[in-house]
Amino acid sequence: MIKLLTAEERYGPALKKAREDFQRENPYKMAFCSDATYRQLTEDSGVFEVPFWEKNCQVRYPEGTVQDLAGEELPIITQILILHYLVQADGTPMANRWISFRELPGGLGYNSAFQGRADHRLAKAFGRDLEGFLRAARALKGERITYGDAGFLFRVFPRLWMAAVLYLADEEFGASASVLFDGAAEHYLPTEDLAVLGGILASGLIKEARGK
Repeated sequence: MIKLLTAEERYGPALKKAREDFQRENPYKMAFCSDATYRQLTEDSGVFEVPFWEKNCQVRYPEGTVQDLAGEELPIITQILILHYLVQADGTPMANRWISFRELPGGLGYNSAFQGRADHRLAKAFGRDLEGFLRAARALKGERITYGDAGFLFRVFPRLWMAAVLYLADEEFGASASVLFDGAAEHYLPTEDLAVLGGILASGLIKEARGK
């Protein structure tokens, strides 16, 4: 019998490394470059407040523990993403233009897998269900943009935005969808993490549409 690994077993080493990288960085530099808030508590400790999908999260420095405002520990994947964002952020201004996953560093080689994780799932779920897409996107605090038959912007982090764009099926063409990233996204997360975010966005939209 194959033993399925828990999230902690699968991602524990990545979280450990993310915390180690976080501890080596200057907290004020991370706050400035990421547009997060840092409050010093003692001479060598403090706490960050980082908006993640418009919900504020707390990150203790130097421990690297990530919690919601009620003090509950967040899922391990969310912890890794937030720590990576703080560490990788270099303060580059947002590009205010959308790019596809394949345009990210190394994205072309992983684009087929990303399509299956994000774009194709959205097209299958919403290709003939515009109202469902609209409801789901609004439930996730999406902001309408003028792309496709329907498009929404999502402020994942202060300086890392994503978009989901739907093209409905018609008599000639099948449905399609695209998850897009601000052109400066590579300055705030590695491509592997952006792929994870694409999957999270697709799953969140589909879950909302199903009312679960």
